[in-house]
Amino acid sequence: MFERFTADARLTVVQAQEEARVLGHDHIGTEHLLLALLRPNPSVGGQVLLRHGLDHDQVGDRVRGLLAGTAPDALDAEALETIGIDLGAVREKVEAAFGPGALDRGPRNRRDRPWRLGGRSPFTSRAKKVLELSLREALALQHNYISDGHILLGLMREGKGLATRVLADAGLDFEALRRNIRTELN
Repeated sequence: MFERFTADARLTVVQAQEEARVLGHDHIGTEHLLLALLRPNPSVGGQVLLRHGLDHDQVGDRVRGLLAGTAPDALDAEALETIGIDLGAVREKVEAAFGPGALDRGPRNRRDRPWRLGGRSPFTSRAKKVLELSLREALALQHNYISDGHILLGLMREGKGLATRVLADAGLDFEALRRNIRTELN
């Protein structure tokens, strides 16, 4: 499949690995692919995301917040505060007892756990699925190549990863985004 990747798609995969390294992760997830699409000098996928109001710093902040369990969720925080629960205080006490990062979200089941392979950052099962879906998106558009635009279509089609949550939380209209990407690719 990688032989069909354009230079931009290959660069997205390489930059996703760099995004994982910067975040201190030993795996490449959907969030890293999304961040890679928004790196400086983006091609089709990144340009479409920029036109829809997303940028690398904004997405990076949201990803870090979600992974740390501190992403702004005003309704939950407000509801808990009304009954006297301070989330910040709870986090401090848990981390004092169990160590820094004790509440950070990790993989939920064995299949989604990251693993190391020859010193390289491997893909999570969801990220692998995104790359697989990028091929399906390319075939559906009758393209004999996979670009970063196809990777973005694959991210949206996967629908369950952290990248999808970031896109949804940003209030993006997925159908409009899909149409824009397909227009750019044709």
